[in-house]
Amino acid sequence: MKYRTLVMYMEIGCFVSCLCGWILVCSTLPTEYWTFSEVGSIVLTTSNYYSNLWKDCISDTTGVSDCKDYPSMLALPAFLHACRALAVCAVITGFFGGVLTLIGMKCTKIGGSEIANARVTFAGGITYLVSGFCGMITYSWWANRLVTEFLDPNFRAQKFEIGAAVFIGWGGSILLLSGATVMTYFSGKEGLPRSPERPRRPATYATARTRRTYMLPASSSRVTVRPPLFYEGRKSRATRATTKTSGTFNRDSFV
Repeated sequence: MKYRTLVMYMEIGCFVSCLCGWILVCSTLPTEYWTFSEVGSIVLTTSNYYSNLWKDCISDTTGVSDCKDYPSMLALPAFLHACRALAVCAVITGFFGGVLTLIGMKCTKIGGSEIANARVTFAGGITYLVSGFCGMITYSWWANRLVTEFLDPNFRAQKFEIGAAVFIGWGGSILLLSGATVMTYFSGKEGLPRSPERPRRPATYATARTRRTYMLPASSSRVTVRPPLFYEGRKSRATRATTKTSGTFNRDSFV
């Protein structure tokens, strides 16, 4: 299997993972079960309280339920405003991430060259990563707030537990983060420019006799032929032998 085909199937799998995660994150916004609490010791008079980012609801064992929106937006705590903003950012960035990924995927053939498609896919993966991080921060912050209030012995107000929507949001955020991470890695490896390589040193060689290293010419194709060092060694030996011979004296010269 060619590398391009492998990357194409990988992009399809990552896109499906991110799309499923984005759908799960979107499904949690209208869901009321972000928090829930039961009040009452007798089954016939049990009341269920549950709420989300937008409203509070109550239901009883007879099946009658009633929901009420938060009366004032300015009276809400900053924690709730931050969770709303992060949840909306997760939905919006996930939508644009899907559009960019569809344009840049190799199987759609909508964009231009291979490098341009890889860069568009990389932008879509980064957008999906932002969506996943926004969703993960939202659900984790919400759950941490509920757990802190539930375990605090000095908290006298009604205590709530983590609802099903938070767990669904966690699953969607994990799908977004995992798919976007793999997609960003492969598309960035193909589309982003690489750093220039450092120039390599020219090759060297060493003679077996002298163990001295000589540099080969880097750019010139002509190589100057010189006599090897072996002849220079012979010449030096001959010179030393002549010097020794001239330094000796004959026996008759002393007579």
